[in-house]
Order: sequence, then structure tokens, then C-alpha cells
Amino acid sequence: MSTRSLRALPKAHLHLHFEAAVRRASLADAAPETESMPAWAVGSGFEGFAEAYLGMIDFLSQPGMFDVAFDTAARDAVDEGVVYVELAVSPHFYANTFGTPGAALAEMAAAADRAMQRHGVEIGLMLTVDRTLPVAHAEEIIDLAIAWKSRGVVSVGAANDERGHPLAPFAKDFRRATEAGLTVAPHAGELVGPDSIRDALAAGASRIEHGIRAIEDPALIDELARHDVCLDVCPTSNVLLGVVPALAEHPLPALIRAGVPCTINADDPTILEVSILDEYTTARNELQLSDGELAECARASIRFSSLNSVDKRRALDEIDAWQHTPLEEM
Repeated sequence: MSTRSLRALPKAHLHLHFEAAVRRASLADAAPETESMPAWAVGSGFEGFAEAYLGMIDFLSQPGMFDVAFDTAARDAVDEGVVYVELAVSPHFYANTFGTPGAALAEMAAAADRAMQRHGVEIGLMLTVDRTLPVAHAEEIIDLAIAWKSRGVVSVGAANDERGHPLAPFAKDFRRATEAGLTVAPHAGELVGPDSIRDALAAGASRIEHGIRAIEDPALIDELARHDVCLDVCPTSNVLLGVVPALAEHPLPALIRAGVPCTINADDPTILEVSILDEYTTARNELQLSDGELAECARASIRFSSLNSVDKRRALDEIDAWQHTPLEEM
């Protein structure tokens, strides 16, 4: 069988949560305490996943764990051909440990900077609004994101359960983020259908985390393609959390072929035990994406990243070169 190395394909990782950013095995190499990390039972749905996620916050609140997590994420990124990582962080989770969300963010930014210096991969931070909390929470997070725009924060998102928690109450604050030059990239179209995606678009989203349920609305697919709105897709996560019944039914190929910019991502490697390289391999072998389509996903990841223009151009040129390299015997 002849193929091209997916590890050699330059890519950005745009949908990755700090609390679960690396595989357990990778984290165990750097932190023997990993046996205390919570487990997630496959089949327990979003609720079971959320419980495991909250347990990760306690784990990472231990002294020195920010450095371990950022360093391991950066090391794994380099190993998997990732040139830029955008990590979704929630400093309010660590306010009790560090005193305030701002103090926690300062620790995160410092740890990210040290990891970048060691491993040579660019790291951007996405501050995440918890959509289940009051508007005052969003105001605080957006204020913090704007204050840190020149110090590592590149975007704002919204996470937690979509069901019963629309983004409309936070739209004003997301517009403030857009006006300040930050990317708005909330979760939408995962647990709730097309209305959730339209809700995100109304809040100024230029990227949407997941967004795969756009496939239920052809007019919405056309709108996403026409307005160049990127979907940061996580195929294995969607199957394990029951959003899609099976990989064979995943809508990523159809969305790409309809002209919607899509990126491929791992979401939560610590909990789901999947890496971005695994996800590209799954997209090739299970979803039957061609090398041209995989390259287009990698291009979208670079194009929608917060890399500077020089590094973007270099990565895009390298993707073109990858696509034109001779096939390797496997």
C-alpha cells in the first residue's frame, strides 16, 4: 500500500481543551501521579464525560501541573506534525487555587510560554465562557480575554451543555471580543441542532467548535460555505459521546465536499484516548478522505489559526509540498 505520512503533514490543532489535552500515557511519562486522574466510562454520555472533566480540574490544580500539562501538550504537538496549538482554557476553574481567574491565567500564560520556548510550537489561548452560568460570568471572561489579547489570548469560546443554554444572552459580550480583534469560536451544533449553530453565528462566530449538525439543514450548509465559517470537527469525540451513531455516518466528508471549511481535531485526548494524528488517520481510513481533502483540512487549520502571516505562508507552502510528494510504501 502506498500513502503519504500524515505525521509529516503540517497542521494546526484548533479544538483542544487544556484540562484533557494529552493522552494519559504521555502525561504519565511526566507525572507519575496520573493514577489519580478520573476515568470516563464509554457509554456514559455527556454527563459522564463532564464528571470526568471536572475531576481533571482537581488533578491540574496540584502544584506544578500547569507546566507539566502545557509542556506535554507542546511535545506531543511537535511529534504529530502540529505547528500551532490553540488550547481552550478556563481560568475561573482555578480561581480558588491561585486567588483570582486573572492570577490563574497569568500562570497558564507563563507555562505556555515556557513550553513554546522548549519545543518551538506556537500556542494560543482561548478563554472559554461557561454557557450554563449567568451573563456576569461571560462579562468577566471577555474582559479578561481582551486584557490579555497581546499576552497570549487569541480567541474566546463557549462550552458546556448546549441544551437549554443558548448563546443569545452572551452575544453582546462576544461582539465586544470581536471588536477587540479576538476570534469567537463557541461550541455549537453538537448536542443541539442547526438552531444552535445559527445562534453562534448571530453572536459573531467565525469558527464553530463541532458544528457538524449543520448537515441537518442544507440552507445552513450553504451559509457556512458562503461566509467562510470554519467547523473545528472531532470525529471520534462525536461518536463516543453519541452525537453520531458510527464513524461511517459522520458528516465530515459531506461538509467538506459542500465547501464548508473544516479542521480535524482531537477534542479531549486524556479522556477520549485519541490524538490529532489518530484523527487524521481515522479521517483517511474510516471516512475515506483523500489526501487532497486531508490537505484541505490542514490548510483550513492554518488559515483559521492565529499564526502570524509569515508562519501561515510557510505552513501553507509546506502543505502544498506534502500533497505533491511521491507516495511512500507502507
